[in-house]
Amino acid sequence: MGLCLPCLGGAAEDVVETPDPEIKRRQLAEAAEKRQMEASSRGVKNPYSVEQKKKKQEDMEKRIASSGSVEGGLRWQLG
Repeated sequence: MGLCLPCLGGAAEDVVETPDPEIKRRQLAEAAEKRQMEASSRGVKNPYSVEQKKKKQEDMEKRIASSGSVEGGLRWQLG
């Protein structure tokens, strides 16, 4: 019947310490962010252009939302 004691036979070097929960959480968050960045840029040849188009679209949506209606649009009258 054998005993597993870390003090015998140099087994103390083989013991793996678990990292601090805060460090582990930060590492997981960084890994998730990295995966998200890689996934969002997959298949995109010019990521800067995509970001500019996205910002332009968001600005346009904000303008429309703040004005309450589309200005300069055509109005049709039946008559």
